[in-house]
Amino acid sequence: MSDQHHDDTGHPDDIPDLRTPTSPEGLGLSRSLAEDLVIRRCVIDGRSPMTSIADKLHVSITVAESLLNGLRDRKLIEYDGMDGRAYVVRPTEAGQQFSTQRSRESNYCGPMPVPLALYADVVRHQRPEIHLDHNMLQRSFSDLVLSDGLLDQLGPAIHGDGAMFLYGPPGTGKSSVAERIIRAYGDVVLVPHCVEVDGQIVSVYDPTLHDAIDDQPAGMDRRWIACHRPAVITGGELHVGMLDLQLERDSGVYLAPLQMKANNGILVIDDFGRQAMTPDALLNRWIVPLDRSVDYLTLQGRKFEVPFELKVVLSTNLDPAKLGDEAFFRRIHNKIYIGACSDEQFDWILSRVTRKLGIDLEAAAAVRLRQAARSQGDGELRAYLPGVVCKLASAICRYENQARVLTPELIDRVLALYFTEDLGVERTGPPPHHSVEVPPYAPDPMLTSQVLVPPPYDGELAERPVPDAAALGIEVLTGEAQPA
Repeated sequence: MSDQHHDDTGHPDDIPDLRTPTSPEGLGLSRSLAEDLVIRRCVIDGRSPMTSIADKLHVSITVAESLLNGLRDRKLIEYDGMDGRAYVVRPTEAGQQFSTQRSRESNYCGPMPVPLALYADVVRHQRPEIHLDHNMLQRSFSDLVLSDGLLDQLGPAIHGDGAMFLYGPPGTGKSSVAERIIRAYGDVVLVPHCVEVDGQIVSVYDPTLHDAIDDQPAGMDRRWIACHRPAVITGGELHVGMLDLQLERDSGVYLAPLQMKANNGILVIDDFGRQAMTPDALLNRWIVPLDRSVDYLTLQGRKFEVPFELKVVLSTNLDPAKLGDEAFFRRIHNKIYIGACSDEQFDWILSRVTRKLGIDLEAAAAVRLRQAARSQGDGELRAYLPGVVCKLASAICRYENQARVLTPELIDRVLALYFTEDLGVERTGPPPHHSVEVPPYAPDPMLTSQVLVPPPYDGELAERPVPDAAALGIEVLTGEAQPA
């Protein structure tokens, strides 16, 4: 049928054939389930061309015709003229009654599902093969200012198996780093619209999470969609129900959990430790999946196995020692600390932000912001602060109808807005943030002029390349239909 490759154990493994099926048997579904979806589609559409039914179910015209002929033989549908070269289909009264009876549990009538076994096979074949070096990773994170040392920690962590744990104080860019890890993957994977499990439909493809490529491979089974590797990001809203199947009662369809939607990509859990579910509950839920790359879901009281082929990225500003026990952290091989910025990095971030917002930047303002951040802010330079300051500065300039130039005086105005005052408490510490005594400006050796010069790297990312179908690593290229 197709070429073979060797899996992790060294045994040959057939590549899944995902060419367009030309017979109902090629769908890998029971005939009764396929016919249920067809008659339901016919009842909802009323009088419609056979080609329209095939298109909405994402099957070939030959598959639709075979299933419709079977329904016609049972007098559940009838052909009612022609639309061009296509028969027009209309459900009979018996067909409408049959559809109503069969729709008591589910009224789903979208794209045909793929069988669970095929889904698992395809996901395992789509394990990423990353070939990164320092320069490539630097380009992937080009819109952030990261030290070479941090990049050289991220590189092996992205290359390797297992989860990543990003930790450090607030505002240092952990979330931004986590969200951009997916850029290291330049390829395309296949995601099914939905999966069939014991006659039930599990919806997987989510257009809000999956980024489909414009040109889908020719000849491919249209129950699958070629997408960039997914990056699913969740934070404090995460609760235990989002990690298990959820029944959508109106349609009778089960929604896949977040980790299933993130298969072959990454799942970022931001603000780890601040979720509605406790860290222990989350860690216990995923000890087995992280160890064995398989997850177990429950459907109508029965457990079934699905692949857990994704990179989990946990990001937190809490103390790691308070989040998990030794058993869990043994399963997370990559633990990366993301700390404060150096002076040079802080100035580069400030320069990039001002350039993006169209604000001129005086070198003295950069010095004053650094001094104020250390004396009155977080005590060190955090990557978030330049963005906040520049947005407030821009608002002040618009309000006062003045030139958009970031000066030391404007920095003071911004800090008066941004930092809070202690109310009803006798002050024993330093003076209020905005009244801090900033030493007279002295030229910074890192600065070459009174106006800070932006860094040479423009930080613009090229669009991700769209590979041809060969890059999918799955047999979809020929465009030839498999034998009926």
